[in-house]
Amino acid sequence: MSEAPESGPRPIPDATVARPWWITGLCAFCLLLLAVSIPRDLFFPAYRDVEVWLGFELAGWPARLTAPLHWAIFAAGAWGFWKLRPWMWPWASVYVFYVAISHLVWSEASANGRGWPIGLAQALGLSFVAVVLWRARAVFQGPRE
Repeated sequence: MSEAPESGPRPIPDATVARPWWITGLCAFCLLLLAVSIPRDLFFPAYRDVEVWLGFELAGWPARLTAPLHWAIFAAGAWGFWKLRPWMWPWASVYVFYVAISHLVWSEASANGRGWPIGLAQALGLSFVAVVLWRARAVFQGPRE
């Protein structure tokens, strides 16, 4: 006599067990950036008309057209951190290094920048995060369920 299959929903595995706390924090940060940037880019003209790429400001329609690229990057980052996708290494680290360089360039190149010392401080802080991500290869390349 065979046993009847279990009925009812299967338990959801705890997704935070294998994910370090700081990766969960980066996921939450990506979600926060997404939640702030979409309404800001859609509904506030002062923000909607400016996007920064590699430290240089795009204004007007180029900014409006490239804003969804930022949204896609933040969404991919949140999903990749939450699911510990293997492609997050090395791309998360590369992107954070890119942002560090962008902060340094923007601080000096933009009329809204506060000079290279502030840009350098921001770049160093972001570079620390990038190095931590670079060294976290095992977190993203580990065994999957």
